[in-house]
Amino acid sequence: MGFVSEFKEFAMKGNVVDLAVGVIIGAAFGKIVTSFTDDILMPPLGALTTGGGKALNFTDQFLTLDGKSYDSLVLAKQAGAPVIAYGSFLNTIIQFLILAFAVFLMVRGINHLRSRMEPAPAESTKSCPHCISNIDIKATRCPNCTSELATTAVA
Repeated sequence: MGFVSEFKEFAMKGNVVDLAVGVIIGAAFGKIVTSFTDDILMPPLGALTTGGGKALNFTDQFLTLDGKSYDSLVLAKQAGAPVIAYGSFLNTIIQFLILAFAVFLMVRGINHLRSRMEPAPAESTKSCPHCISNIDIKATRCPNCTSELATTAVA
């Protein structure tokens, strides 16, 4: 088998195509979560954390390591100052938590649907009528009390 045909076979397998679709949808969903966090969730949270009526923008929260004061994170970075941008980090953590929760809900829903679609497993044990212990369904004698069992009786 040649290299090109081997690669073609690999690329066209269902798992690779499914993975590619998952990555594309995941990237788009990540943008939605980022927009939700930055544009909808953080402004009210910032407004709650300030008393002066001006909403706190978490993205602009930073510490400079050079001892100077800057009006914004952008200005500090333009000046080449070393900064710890803890506000951006908080936004990223919140985005991750939202994304993880959404994935959890999606997997939980899929597992619920899958469990409803799968048939119930066939019984593989029965109860001994004498000692009430669980034994293999094909057993003709109980391994616990050694009673002989009827082969057609399944409890």
